[in-house]
Amino acid sequence: MAAERSAAFEITTLGGGCFWCLEAVFAEIKGVHEVVSGYAGGHVSNPTYRQVCTGSTGHAEVVQVTFEPSQVSYRKILEVFFDIHDPTTLNRQGADVGTQYRSAIFYHSQAQQTTAQAFIDELANSGQWRDPIVTELVPLDTFYPAEDYHQEYYAHHGSQPYCQLVISPKMTKLRQHFSYILKSL
Repeated sequence: MAAERSAAFEITTLGGGCFWCLEAVFAEIKGVHEVVSGYAGGHVSNPTYRQVCTGSTGHAEVVQVTFEPSQVSYRKILEVFFDIHDPTTLNRQGADVGTQYRSAIFYHSQAQQTTAQAFIDELANSGQWRDPIVTELVPLDTFYPAEDYHQEYYAHHGSQPYCQLVISPKMTKLRQHFSYILKSL
């Protein structure tokens, strides 16, 4: 089964602000089998949310997305990623400020690096963004899953003010721009 799973699935790790936002969005896409909130890109082993929030560990809040490329391409995952966050703001997304909220793609293979770099270059040359894209493109070293209470946060706490003010508009944008790749409407 492990060999079969590795041939049918691919994993990508993305940071674009609060992981609750990214997790909620990617969980809705056809071909995405799992989304895990966590931390990557830092220098402390097994960091906690409190440690990461200080900005001292070097980690970004990320999601690790397991998807089936035969149903949704890596490029389409990147299109959604760049559509739902602002890749031009250094170390911030809206009111969330700090290196833990940076825009980052932690690639898992040379193919992912090549595809992501080409897509970033395409976006940079498109004129879509007034400011330069600051998204980091770095190899994944280690991914640490976040604490259980962060997993499926929007699904369990969607009525909370942060979810309504920050995540719900991203979900609306997802439905408007990518309805054709969603699991359900």
